[in-house]
Amino acid sequence: MLEGKIKDVFSEMIVLKDPKRTEFFSNLSLPSYLRDWLVMKFSDASGVIDYDSVLRYIKQYIPGREDFEHYKYLMVNGETIRFLARIRVMVDIKDGKTVFELPDFGGTRTGAGGIVDSDVADKWQDVLLRESENWGIVELIWTKDFSTKQAKGIIKLIDYNPFCPYTIDLDYYREARKEFTIQEWIDVLISAVDYNPAGYVDDITGEISELKKMCFLKRLLPFVENRINLIELAPKGTGKSYIYEKISKRGWLVSGGTVSRATLVYDNAKKTSGLLARFDFVGFDESQSIRFEQPSQIQAALKHYMEFGEIKGFDAQMAATAGIIVLGNIDAERFDVNKNMVAEINPIFQESATLDRFHGFIPGWEIPRLNQDLIANGWAINTEYFAEVLHALRDELIYSAIVDQCIHVPRKADKRDLTAIKRICTAFVKLLFPHATSKEDITKEDFLKYCLEPAKEMRQIIRTQLCIVDPKEYNVPGKQEIPDIQYADEH
Repeated sequence: MLEGKIKDVFSEMIVLKDPKRTEFFSNLSLPSYLRDWLVMKFSDASGVIDYDSVLRYIKQYIPGREDFEHYKYLMVNGETIRFLARIRVMVDIKDGKTVFELPDFGGTRTGAGGIVDSDVADKWQDVLLRESENWGIVELIWTKDFSTKQAKGIIKLIDYNPFCPYTIDLDYYREARKEFTIQEWIDVLISAVDYNPAGYVDDITGEISELKKMCFLKRLLPFVENRINLIELAPKGTGKSYIYEKISKRGWLVSGGTVSRATLVYDNAKKTSGLLARFDFVGFDESQSIRFEQPSQIQAALKHYMEFGEIKGFDAQMAATAGIIVLGNIDAERFDVNKNMVAEINPIFQESATLDRFHGFIPGWEIPRLNQDLIANGWAINTEYFAEVLHALRDELIYSAIVDQCIHVPRKADKRDLTAIKRICTAFVKLLFPHATSKEDITKEDFLKYCLEPAKEMRQIIRTQLCIVDPKEYNVPGKQEIPDIQYADEH
């Protein structure tokens, strides 16, 4: 039984998931990566959870945004406050101070920020300053800043402990993968992100569908590979938002509202980087409803970033690795890759030059609408641990080398098509065959079925949409089809 094998192989990294527990934590508005940590912290060996202890811990250490004004009142009146929060730390070059802000409480514009004690900065500099954002237990006080003439009041971070409940050992994870067949491993991955693999059934035969499972796993590609840009169109209720918003603390989902160039790319006034430099991926949920300020400027910045991985300000330039994910809803009558489907996404992404920089398309109508049968029910890998493994795999270079060994590229292959197919293919290898260290570790049949062919299909949809959107440029001989990349057989 698969559950038993998961318990044996991942004995220290598992959690009991069930629909009732999922509903309990959903009502608390907690993301999966915090939920599974709390479950492990307050569960016994059989998976029974002490809900009262969970609620007490949340009340004490995980405040909501509405609590921060009260926290400020307590600090001003001499109390020390300690809680779990997302924190962003920067060095202010002008005055030489190390400063912080708490984005989930509004950051510096709401007073949720201040200075970092020098001892704390020295102790945790490798953690706080190497990552764009971190999670940890912060300890705050209110004090006077006597370095200024007015000696204004300021919040000070006097202690910090990183929220890092798991040691990520990729060798352990790779060895664990060897214990499962590819079919079992697909189910392991699905259950790790809170879904029940048995719920993916074919609409006609009623049998479990590997095709639907694989389509769902395409959503995890940006978690595991740098700078993968994807478009997904799907009916409402298929769980698009959940995957990109709740599974990993390293992704960011923009849902409605207004987006500026400063927010997304670089703030020239504050000289701070935007979302693209701070996260593994940035998603745009229901992108049609999002308003972009000065869209032509943002579009130009996005095209440059998507092509070269560079973020530019007036006087700054830096590399970033975030993927860009565009999500949209689509009606059933428009489920046709041979018709204009990108009309369903925000106009800023519809121009052919921008569209060509997307590596692949996810046909989300092949993913079942979320129902009770799709909610994970049983022992599975802890979501926070799993998300951190995927993050660690992003910088592993051996997998792209394996892909290079496995493919034969025809002469004069289009550069963007080749980049897209190789990048998606590499992500599939990381996701499905993390134990592989050479071409010989993946059979030809498995590489074609689970890596190369899905990557080609995802890119071909983009190519087909380009022909529809800009027929003069793309619907011409030589540009209608992707390169015929094949498996590199030994001769």
